[in-house]
Amino acid sequence: MSSKVQAIRGTQDMLGEQAERFHAVVSAFDRVRRLYGFQRVEVPVFEATSVFARTLGETTDVVSKEMYTFEDRGGDSLTLRPEFTAGICRAFLSEGWQQHAPLKLATWGAAFRYERPQKGRFRQFHQLDAEIIGAGEPASDVELIAMGEQLLRELGLSPRVELKLNTLGDPPTRAAWREALVEHFGKHRYDLSDESRIRLEKNPLRILDSKEPKDSPIVGSAPVVDDYLSAEASNYFAKVTAGLDSAGVKWTRDPRLVRGFDYYRHTAFEFVTEDLGAQNAVIAGGRYDGLIESMGGPYTPAVGWAAGIERLSMLIDAPEPVGIDVAIVPLGERAEQAATAILADFRRAGIACDMAYRGNMKRRMQKAGASGARYAIIIGDTELEAGEAALKDMSTGEQRSVPLERLAQAVAAG
Repeated sequence: MSSKVQAIRGTQDMLGEQAERFHAVVSAFDRVRRLYGFQRVEVPVFEATSVFARTLGETTDVVSKEMYTFEDRGGDSLTLRPEFTAGICRAFLSEGWQQHAPLKLATWGAAFRYERPQKGRFRQFHQLDAEIIGAGEPASDVELIAMGEQLLRELGLSPRVELKLNTLGDPPTRAAWREALVEHFGKHRYDLSDESRIRLEKNPLRILDSKEPKDSPIVGSAPVVDDYLSAEASNYFAKVTAGLDSAGVKWTRDPRLVRGFDYYRHTAFEFVTEDLGAQNAVIAGGRYDGLIESMGGPYTPAVGWAAGIERLSMLIDAPEPVGIDVAIVPLGERAEQAATAILADFRRAGIACDMAYRGNMKRRMQKAGASGARYAIIIGDTELEAGEAALKDMSTGEQRSVPLERLAQAVAAG
């Protein structure tokens, strides 16, 4: 007895409304990135493992536990991308794109992480990604955040999403704050959760992200970045917030919002919702001025964000079904041949159409009605002899005879 073939855990198959929601998000993203002058970019779905290990950090869960890494036939270690930024920055260096900086880039596609599947999170998931590389001005942070806000507005999600904003400061600010956090959390080492004790050794800022109840009071009393902001970092953040205000983008300050890696600087932000449970971030990003330098390139300021397509598609209203203009109902072999020619002519003329070619007349008309077509074209031997077809308005039921060569004109005229 053969077992039924199943989809791999953490992957999904989409059809109908689910697929339409997914592509409604992608279509909105493509409209918005054009409005903002972002070029489409494509990068490989896999890279040398070192690209992600160096940029995401060897000690992170993504690198140590979640990446899909394999050795190819040549003995090289390759990894399916867990996110887009590292691959785009690799391309920026290896393809010589520095000559085009500043670059505004956007893309979308599949990414892969081996983690526990849950609501809105899959092992093969899909992201939208937007990056501005080679611009260190606060205005580029504002531009990128405003683009995210406009995407959410286009999707009808603005009332249900809140923008949380923080600054991580410049390198001196971040170093001083990190030292203070290590001292604070070190005093409470044995009261922290197991995960936070590990983070204390490897990535102490990430403790501020902890969702463990026992960590909550310790995190709540931790030093905030404002106590360590340099004048330069404070001025940068003031320009970002002023720019967002000018653009009409509402924001809420969250002094606990962090990015764990040392290459993150200044602005960090998340658009969050209460409608997805624990997985509440729908867009997340920040400034990563030190990333390209950590990959062996020159100092290159950059800022970017990523958004989960699945999460966004779960939040939006279902798109209106897109019907066809015409359903052709042929009766008999000769009529089917004629209908095939009509289909080809209509489609070349930009008229969406399909053919109901199974079952009796009643069944075919039912299929034509279910298709949402505005018109049905009925053609059989009698109509062929007369060189015409019956054109039926599906909303009124009105039916009239139209010469075959004038069918497209009759449909286009409405």
